[in-house]
Amino acid sequence: MKRMPKQETWIGIPGDGRCLFRSVIHGAWLRSGKQSPSESCQKDLADELRDKVVDEFIKRRADTEWFLEGDFDNYVVQMRQPHIWGGEPELLMCSHVLQTPITVYMRDKNAGTLKIISEYGQEYGGRKDDLGIIAP
Repeated sequence: MKRMPKQETWIGIPGDGRCLFRSVIHGAWLRSGKQSPSESCQKDLADELRDKVVDEFIKRRADTEWFLEGDFDNYVVQMRQPHIWGGEPELLMCSHVLQTPITVYMRDKNAGTLKIISEYGQEYGGRKDDLGIIAP
């Protein structure tokens, strides 16, 4: 079982349908050495990232259409709406948009540690370069 290699930082993210995109933006800012963005800035950046992710789906349609549930065109129209939650497909596209690896961790309550549950965009670098997200 792989473990998170560094000390984690816990940051609350509003659950407004943008939470995945807010988390990715927040992590990207911290990773680049910037201060945490304000909540309103975070919201705007999350919406901007969402639009880029949907554009990436469209750009990669031939490679992505098969793993999205339902009709592709309906999916991308729905995903442009700010209250629609993102998931694994969106994390994969975030890694391409940001050209960075993204690793999702989950707390192992028995061991008191974090374990890796998903990795995306590993072609953009190793785990030492990744943007880590801790799932609730």
